[in-house]
Amino acid sequence: MDTILEANKDEAVAAEQVELSIVVPIFNEEDSIGPLVSRIRDAMGGFAGSWELILVDDGSSDATLANARKELADPLLHLRIVELQRNFGQTAAMQAGIDAATGRLIATLDGDLQNDPRDIPAMVAAIEERELDLLVGWRKNRQDGLFLRKIPSWCANHLIGKITGVKLHDYGCSLKIYKASIIKQVKLMGEMHRFIPAWVAGVVPSSRIGEMPVTHHAREHGSSKYGISRTFRVILDLLSVLFFMRYKARPGHFFGSIGLAAGALSGLVLIYLFTDKFVLGNDIGARPMLIVGVMLFLASVQLITTGILAEMMARVYSGENDTPPYIVRKVFDSTDRGA
Repeated sequence: MDTILEANKDEAVAAEQVELSIVVPIFNEEDSIGPLVSRIRDAMGGFAGSWELILVDDGSSDATLANARKELADPLLHLRIVELQRNFGQTAAMQAGIDAATGRLIATLDGDLQNDPRDIPAMVAAIEERELDLLVGWRKNRQDGLFLRKIPSWCANHLIGKITGVKLHDYGCSLKIYKASIIKQVKLMGEMHRFIPAWVAGVVPSSRIGEMPVTHHAREHGSSKYGISRTFRVILDLLSVLFFMRYKARPGHFFGSIGLAAGALSGLVLIYLFTDKFVLGNDIGARPMLIVGVMLFLASVQLITTGILAEMMARVYSGENDTPPYIVRKVFDSTDRGA
């Protein structure tokens, strides 16, 4: 009897599972919230499965949160609002929304009305039909400035694809569909939302990551949170991604390889000087090569010991640190209507 009751309970939980969670990080988008929610509601009107909308307020300093809470009054909208304690950045806000999502699939998009929610149902159908774990939107006809946005983006996409091995036309598009079971295995930190496909490729084969052309609109309200300066941050983040993708579990190999190379070069220099001193009888005391050889030896020792310490820290961190990269102040639910 207990087995039957447990089976019935599992079936009930499965039946109640949300099919799709739509996660939207928002920051100082007070004029966009109303139209955004309205467009999502209209776009999902014909969606066959159950869905929920999660808005993550990333410490907005304007009326964004107040305008979002007004949407809780809609009885037909399953809306939750996650208010972060301060501005943690888009990556942390996206992680907060993913952690709060209960859907089997998770869709993410920007809150500035440039992504079109009407693409979501087609993308959901495509990710199922193509049996993918991640489907990335491709802003094929991007409505942004050529020199400040498009050209840097093209260069970054090409560079990221070359280094990570995940070939996509548009890494920066926030409109993506994920299998929840996959994206919840990935922990997003820093400003790594641009490299989500690369992080996912560390969990599943890159063949299970695809892309699909989507609509892109010009910004209607407010101003862009990005500028040309982000190009430099992308380069630094890309180096971090490369390190974590290849050496996260074995940082000692990264530092140790450099250390061994420096040690080998130091050995060659010192052997040459030893021969020059004790075989040929030349004075080496004032030669710059001696200083170079000694410095290379010291650098080798430091890099190898740094690698050992990094290995120890990586094991401690992965085993003990479960702290998320954000702090939630409060969660508003549809049950809070009128509050």
